[in-house]
Amino acid sequence: MSEQPASPPASAGARARARKNDVEDRAPLGLSVRVALYVVGSHVLLAFLSFIVVMLKSAS
Repeated sequence: MSEQPASPPASAGARARARKNDVEDRAPLGLSVRVALYVVGSHVLLAFLSFIVVMLKSAS
């Protein structure tokens, strides 16, 4: 069996370029969770305000 020669260690610039090209096409998890909470929260607030308006209209 022949061993493969070890490759020379990559320079810091080469590692940075490799990491830069390895970026996923997705948003970070924290951002996705925050957006989901804002969307749900805004819909809950809108539903609550709509409920108040409907109750006030039916009371008069």
